[in-house]
Amino acid sequence: MTKQISKVFLGADHRGVGVKLYLIEMLNAAGFTTVDLGTNDPATPVDFPDIVEKMANEMQNTTDTRGILICGTGAGMEIAANRYRHLRASRCERPEQARDDRFHDDINVLTLAADDIDIEVAYLCAQAFLESPFDDIERRRRRLEKIS
Repeated sequence: MTKQISKVFLGADHRGVGVKLYLIEMLNAAGFTTVDLGTNDPATPVDFPDIVEKMANEMQNTTDTRGILICGTGAGMEIAANRYRHLRASRCERPEQARDDRFHDDINVLTLAADDIDIEVAYLCAQAFLESPFDDIERRRRRLEKIS
């Protein structure tokens, strides 16, 4: 894996705790620096927008960090993250999706559906997301400028 990323922020609501903890363990073993933004108690409900806000604050002025958010459906985290102009989030179910979304749209936040994804596939998605470059060409930059 490429380690050009200074930190990987991970956050989850109560339904995504197990996937998040697994990803932290695997990403640390792969040499990434991870930052756990919570929650860590699957028995205590937490509102996913609060976790997203933490991530948005952490990633506010950085270009070399990425984020991974996990909730039951992945959609809530994706919707909440895309409210912030500096976050570009995509919910992915397959590693190829994560790779393509990085390449074409320069996503900096991956969202995952804890209720629907196999834990090993979640890691493969995270790996593809973190390894894949952005195709930094004029038309892609132009499009991103229109939404940022």
